[in-house]
Amino acid sequence: MTVTRRKQIVWWLRGAALAALLAYLPGYLSSRSGGLVEVERLLNHPVLLLGSAVVLLVLSMVIRFEFRTRWAQIGFAAVLSPLIVIGIAIGSLSYVLGGDGRLVARKPGPDRPDHVLTVTDIAFSIDPIYRVELLTGTGWSARHWSLGTWEENDGFLKAEWTGPGRIAVTAEHETRVYTVDGDGRPAGPEVTRR
Repeated sequence: MTVTRRKQIVWWLRGAALAALLAYLPGYLSSRSGGLVEVERLLNHPVLLLGSAVVLLVLSMVIRFEFRTRWAQIGFAAVLSPLIVIGIAIGSLSYVLGGDGRLVARKPGPDRPDHVLTVTDIAFSIDPIYRVELLTGTGWSARHWSLGTWEENDGFLKAEWTGPGRIAVTAEHETRVYTVDGDGRPAGPEVTRR
């Protein structure tokens, strides 16, 4: 392979790595409260996109160097082989254990069907971790608003609509009441000890 051709391939691989990184950024930003649901669903995949960027960068560095001697080739294979095995293991585990969690409850608002209260178990283990969110809008303009995350020892009991534009999240020791604005943004919470 000529030096010019090798440099072209290296820059194409680095450009692809940058594209994977830039594709991940909107997904990461949409994962925050108030972010777009569809953008997060499509682009918030850090293991896939960031892992691809790292693999492409490593591949570009490998192609950049020329390993002429047998010892250089053996040494390179000895270093790269464990990295490949670790990368495949991490990718497989993230695929098996990844995802958005298990949906526990989905309740549309009493006055607005485009306002939906969701409770999701996001734990990777047996002990549940409940994430409560308000989804507002439909299609590509749908947004999600975080109302909180409760672990098992927090004593999460339920999340429900208590009236038009009012959500109550009940735990063993407190009740949080959120008021939903006309545009779908939750305000509050008003915390009441039990």
